[in-house]
Amino acid sequence: MISIRQAGIDDLDTLEQLFSGYLAFYERKQEVAAIRQFLGERITNKQSIIFIATSAGKAVGFTQLYPTFASLSLKPSWILNDLFVVPDARGTGVANSLMAAARQLAAETNACEIFLQTARSNHKAQALYEKLHYQRDDEFLVYTLGIPAP
Repeated sequence: MISIRQAGIDDLDTLEQLFSGYLAFYERKQEVAAIRQFLGERITNKQSIIFIATSAGKAVGFTQLYPTFASLSLKPSWILNDLFVVPDARGTGVANSLMAAARQLAAETNACEIFLQTARSNHKAQALYEKLHYQRDDEFLVYTLGIPAP
């Protein structure tokens, strides 16, 4: 059975391990201290909501959402920035359960949407989102500007 709960500061050890797996999936390397600081600040400052999935007493995935606003709708919105399931738990419904928790959060906060992005090469994630009725946006382009560290 899969259980989903909102993470708190006491979950930092578990979150750090899951987040490290997430970063490895995207071939990004970060120091453990930096990961812990980043996640700790998000939780402490109430800047994101993180859900942890557990199965048989083991943490098997997480999703992190950031609150924002949709100006055109004049309503709150959520950015689903991170979704990760450990490799041996993939295909067991963990991602579906995490996505359901995200949808429930959006409904409870009267949000008009959940916005997410994924890599063009991440076909499994795309299939999940489409199965859950997320609409791919082919109208708008996404631009980013990298800001070098001082």
